[in-house]
Amino acid sequence: MTPAERRHLAVDLRSVCMRISRRVRFSNTGRSTLRPHQVSVLGKLDKNIRTPRELAELECVSAPSMTRTVNALVEQGFVRRDADPDDGRQVHLQLTPEGRKILSTVRRSRDEWVYSRMADLTDEECAVLREAADILERVVTAR
Repeated sequence: MTPAERRHLAVDLRSVCMRISRRVRFSNTGRSTLRPHQVSVLGKLDKNIRTPRELAELECVSAPSMTRTVNALVEQGFVRRDADPDDGRQVHLQLTPEGRKILSTVRRSRDEWVYSRMADLTDEECAVLREAADILERVVTAR
């Protein structure tokens, strides 16, 4: 493959990945009161307790923007704030049981959206997608 062909492939991959991401993120709009950026924050708290600053860095947003997002999630009962026992200025955030439940529901809905779009694919096409998913994982984690 020539460098120009690779560049064209990169553009095509970026475009289709962004379209899929957007469709999946907004596919559950009618079933949840959560906005996509709120679901993203819940996902970042799924396995880790984090500070607001860590979340802001992970989400590439300003501290005030993350504060608004966290406040909304706390008000809805999906996130809990705990004071750091060693540093009273620091706050730790974690999912509540309700937060875990809604995150699981949204993820299932999103997975179902993708699964339903694969219904008409052949086994061979699914095998190609399996290989592509593995390759895309390498692309995402490459340094």
